[in-house]
Amino acid sequence: MEGIKGRRMRASSIVICLISLLVIIGLASCGDKAVTQEISNGVGEKIEIPQPPKLISEVSPPEVILELGSLLEEYQPQVAIASPQLDQLLPDNTVTVGFQVKDLPIYKNSQFNLGPHLQVILDNEPATSIYDLNQPLEFTDLSPGTHSLRVFAVTPWNESFKNEGAYAQTTFHILTKTDDNNPDPSLPLLTYNIPQDSYGAEPILLDFYLTNAPLHFIAQQDPDDQITDWRIRCTINGESFVLDRWQPIYLKGFKPGKNWVRIEYLDEKGEPVKNFFNSTTRIITYEPKGKDPLSQIVRGELKLADVRGIVDPNYTPPQPVTPSPSPTPEVTAEPALEKEPVPEVEPDKPVETEQEAKQPEQPVEKSEAQPSQPEVIDTPTVEPRTTVPPEAIQTPVVEPTATPQPEALESPSVESITPPQPQPEVVETPSVESTTIPQPETLETPVVEPTTPTQPEVKQPTIERLGKYFKRSPTERVMS
Repeated sequence: MEGIKGRRMRASSIVICLISLLVIIGLASCGDKAVTQEISNGVGEKIEIPQPPKLISEVSPPEVILELGSLLEEYQPQVAIASPQLDQLLPDNTVTVGFQVKDLPIYKNSQFNLGPHLQVILDNEPATSIYDLNQPLEFTDLSPGTHSLRVFAVTPWNESFKNEGAYAQTTFHILTKTDDNNPDPSLPLLTYNIPQDSYGAEPILLDFYLTNAPLHFIAQQDPDDQITDWRIRCTINGESFVLDRWQPIYLKGFKPGKNWVRIEYLDEKGEPVKNFFNSTTRIITYEPKGKDPLSQIVRGELKLADVRGIVDPNYTPPQPVTPSPSPTPEVTAEPALEKEPVPEVEPDKPVETEQEAKQPEQPVEKSEAQPSQPEVIDTPTVEPRTTVPPEAIQTPVVEPTATPQPEALESPSVESITPPQPQPEVVETPSVESTTIPQPETLETPVVEPTTPTQPEVKQPTIERLGKYFKRSPTERVMS
């Protein structure tokens, strides 16, 4: 009995350990569900396999690209290969290729070096762009054997036109025929377009061309018909996804530097369809912040009005808007003119203040003598009065000297006023008033001349005349 109990205890402990392990595994797997994939092991249990995170994703086309594409919807280009002819045998390893295009202008805009053009693919080499149909394309040093030539019309940003007639294909032979580069015309054919070369901005356009491939929805209408459905498998840097629509897509998530892109044509079972060129791989370079026009268009730095000339050869950008900066220099010149008079006024003020500062220094020296009086004359600040009346004041001073009447006036003044001596003193004080009116220094010279003591009495009539001129008596001016 004890042996049976021991075995049961051991079995129960083992079961508990197994359950705990399953719980731990389940908890650990829950944290990786975002990057794992569940598969069945055939017994009904599901096993989760971790998957690397997806970097490449599809985004909407740039806004300017959509606007430019709407302007090209009216075109239905028709492309034909003029030379070489189908199945032509050439005696030389150099071939000259000519093209014919209708209903699409083929040109390159001189400003942006972009425009509608042709993509020419020899065998499965990277495409060559043709912007001038008048210059034939020449291939040299071709290997002997069979070669295939494919050409189709594309937009300035390398998106292929997918209308009927926009694609042409031919096969020719150099010196001899071989089985190389000769796709089966009865099988679907996949033509790789872009991406190729280098890019300076995301998103990057992925575009291809299909020949002899039915529309996806038609192939799915009746599963019993002979129409084979298709898929396009795209792999970028090891990350794969499947497309079931024939239309261009824009992708982002490329790493700076070298990237590789592969496209494959698959049947409805997911198996590759064996035909020439149905699997193509290209290496591209992605350098962010590119300065080329296409990168600026993708980033939205160039607007439709700027680049419309790449889809319309007759379009001219609105350049008359540039004269708008012309009024700006006029505005900048006006403040300079306003500032010029400011320095002119400011230096005048200190000059006046210096003169005024000098003038009050002169009346400090006051004395009873006549030479001190002209200094007192400078004290009045009324300068505008000195400009006009000085000449009028000088003329009456000359008149009393010539006429003898003042002497008759002096005699009664002497009789009425016994002290004749104080009168010259009074004369000196009003003389200051008389001289105070003319402020210029030129009046000082006539003041010095009457200093002679011979004619002290002549000054009285001058005082009376000056009092009449200013409508004041000499005594009132002295009091003022």
